[in-house]
Amino acid sequence: MIMKASQRGGAGKLAAHLLNAEDNEHVEIFEISGFMSETLQDALQEADALSKGTRCQQFLFSVSLNPPEKEIVDTKIFEKAITRIEESLHLQEQPRVIVFHEKEGRRHAHVVWSRIDTAEMKAINLPYFKNKLMEVSKELYLEQGWKLPQGLISRDQSNPLNFTRAQWEQAKRLDDNPKLIKSVLKECWSISGSKAAFQNALEQRGYYLAKGDRRGYVAVDWRGQVFSLSKWLDEKNKTLKARLGDAELLPSTSETKANIDSKLVERMRGFISEIKQNYHTRLISLLAQKTRLKERHQSERQALTDKQKKRWQQESEQRQSRLNKGLHGLWDRVTGKHSRTKDQNEAEAYQAYARDKEQKEILIQSQLQERRTLQQGIKHIRGQREDDIQQLKENLLSAMSPDKNAELQSQFEKLSSLQRNNFRQHGNDFDLTM
Repeated sequence: MIMKASQRGGAGKLAAHLLNAEDNEHVEIFEISGFMSETLQDALQEADALSKGTRCQQFLFSVSLNPPEKEIVDTKIFEKAITRIEESLHLQEQPRVIVFHEKEGRRHAHVVWSRIDTAEMKAINLPYFKNKLMEVSKELYLEQGWKLPQGLISRDQSNPLNFTRAQWEQAKRLDDNPKLIKSVLKECWSISGSKAAFQNALEQRGYYLAKGDRRGYVAVDWRGQVFSLSKWLDEKNKTLKARLGDAELLPSTSETKANIDSKLVERMRGFISEIKQNYHTRLISLLAQKTRLKERHQSERQALTDKQKKRWQQESEQRQSRLNKGLHGLWDRVTGKHSRTKDQNEAEAYQAYARDKEQKEILIQSQLQERRTLQQGIKHIRGQREDDIQQLKENLLSAMSPDKNAELQSQFEKLSSLQRNNFRQHGNDFDLTM
């Protein structure tokens, strides 16, 4: 499983992250050990208080353990990984908390250790912990028969969450018939008697009037190609100026191209919004089902917890009743019966603990499988949406020249970045791409 780790302070913020039930469908505090405190928040604050006796600012060591997406991973494997981390980094005796998060049919764990060695009152040094965690991770992948990620096969092939997309395929620009272009421009000129009328006629056909870099008057098409009006209309500059006025008052070709690019991006934004809205409608029922599934799973887990607590209480009382009191109890101690009964009770208590743990594990894995099935449907719809958006972009860019293609691609990426930031800030199941 992939392991991400950091040395850090900020006990309060870390506790809030670990207990975040809004972004996670299930949050389970699996273990709090080595602390005097019984709650996660208090345990991390306890580590903070201990650090005050040292000069350590990053008194916590936090590791997340993320198994492969399609693998069913038993809790015992997580525990094995945690044990190996402790052995590798010499954290065996350190206080720790373990928290499980579940989201979209996947389960991962967070482990936080206190770095403060209370005997020495100094922080435990963790040299090269990233390299050591990578080795532990690689061992687990090999032992479990999981496919090794590229980052574990070769360090220089690691990809820090930059899922590389295929570069925009550079398509051939459309080869318009020169005779057709000339015919369109001449028609626009012939039906208009003023500058405004000519501009309107051009724009209806995908051309924009501008000031040329070398020639006085040009038309720029929606793909960014520039056409000299004196050449394509077979008109002298004097005639053009009489109807169109001073060329210096027109926008430059670069300004016009930028304006066209802006219009294209805005047009694309509208088309993409339509695609997203269509898939939004398809996703609504699945997302509602996800909410119901989350609530049912939480209810099932709580019901099992309540059942196990009640049964544990009854069984504890039954075991306790075997120990006689008074004279009978004294006689049992003399004959050794008390010791044998106590050993029997401890064995049965451990068996009951293992039984309850196994029941909970079976329930969790069953629920995870059910959630994964639903998530496959959600991912399928999202994948179709991404394909439609990508196809839309390719259809547009295939009509562009290489230079224009690169310019528009840059603008699309900027817009995508803005929308991704908006998604991170506000959360949205539908705005995952531009």
